[in-house]
Amino acid sequence: MEISWYGHSCFRISERSRASVVFDPFDSKVVGFAPLKLRAEIVTISCDSPGHNYIKAVKSKPRLINGPGEYEVGGVFITGVQTNGHKKKTDEQRNTLYVINYGNITVAHLGELTRVLGQSEVEALGTVNIALVPVGDGSSLNAAKAAEVISLIEPNIVIPMHYGVPESRMNLDPLSKFLKEMGLTQLETMDMFKVANAKTLPEETKVIVLNIRS
Repeated sequence: MEISWYGHSCFRISERSRASVVFDPFDSKVVGFAPLKLRAEIVTISCDSPGHNYIKAVKSKPRLINGPGEYEVGGVFITGVQTNGHKKKTDEQRNTLYVINYGNITVAHLGELTRVLGQSEVEALGTVNIALVPVGDGSSLNAAKAAEVISLIEPNIVIPMHYGVPESRMNLDPLSKFLKEMGLTQLETMDMFKVANAKTLPEETKVIVLNIRS
């Protein structure tokens, strides 16, 4: 499996013989970064915002998944769990987080999550090997809440997203604030995260920062 980050909350996941997935493609005119030119068989949309729902950025004709439920496309199993925007809070923007099952590896994209998950929501996620977590506040989790969510999910790998970088037009906290909250002084960065199977992942939660793919 290969995971690439294109800025903000947009990732592409691919693996040989399985459908590729793009999470939360953005409109670069709104959020900054280079315009996206992606291809994938599946696109997931966490919320109805130009920073997360710009489907035109994916040039192929993907299967669109934009809400809670269970899906199977091209050997990839996807579970969508709604966390924001329930009927009792009609003024709250809906968010759907997604758990992608690639064989024996699970990846959770938390989308525009704004609060710490409840116990029933954590249980609904099941085992999470790799968590893509918003950490920069704004319209999503701040550093402290992100750290709390991570402690509940207990993933093997955390890849932060949705934080302030020079390429972004959004007013978000820098990554350093999250790293301080996690008590990290050393950090591993890479252009792309690759993993062959779940057995090769670390037992204790490890934070990996991806460089923006152009």
